[in-house]
Amino acid sequence: MASQRPRLSVVIPALNAAEGLAATLAALDPADEIIVVDGGSRDGTAALARDLGARVVETAPGRGGQLAAGADAATAEWLLFLHADTVLSPGWRAVAAGRLSQPDAAARAACFRFALDDEAPQARRLEGWVAWRVAALALPYGDQGLLIHRSLYDRVGGYRPLPLMEDVDLVRRLGRRRLTVLDAAAVTSARRWRQDGWLARSARNLLCLALFYAGVPAQRIARLYGR
Repeated sequence: MASQRPRLSVVIPALNAAEGLAATLAALDPADEIIVVDGGSRDGTAALARDLGARVVETAPGRGGQLAAGADAATAEWLLFLHADTVLSPGWRAVAAGRLSQPDAAARAACFRFALDDEAPQARRLEGWVAWRVAALALPYGDQGLLIHRSLYDRVGGYRPLPLMEDVDLVRRLGRRRLTVLDAAAVTSARRWRQDGWLARSARNLLCLALFYAGVPAQRIARLYGR
């Protein structure tokens, strides 16, 4: 008997992401629609995505705009937004299908548990901090993925074309009552923390969040962040 699970459109914004994109795509279900939104990569990201069976949409760089363009191009009623350096853990699709079968599924968005692909103690501490932030503040970031019904996405206004903090901007509009955490991990590359320093990068992320909540425009925060 054919499966009755809801069909997903998986939207992945990418910029020079060829190094880790294959692993990200390999963890997905090929029965779903997979859209890679390339923001002008120079490392063959778009060609690699096509070779691996993804549909490619090309846009100007800027993750908020890329996410919005991917949502516009998607054809499924359910949308899953995912970063190009994040690999969903085995069994995630069954967990997602279980969530989507719930009576209130279309009224609430969901994210995955945050995890890093590093065995360092700093990684475990950061995972603990993120778990606290999500539980206490209802504030998952984009590296946890976002699973949302098209109607809810449209109702809250979708992703805005921000160069940074587009994920925070959207989940703030969703609010605590319309967010839940799935029992599966989204495993993100720890490369940038290793490269910048665990404390330095975490402090910079926290500063960007504080500035955004203080009303500093995302464009100015992006310059600080180094984009």
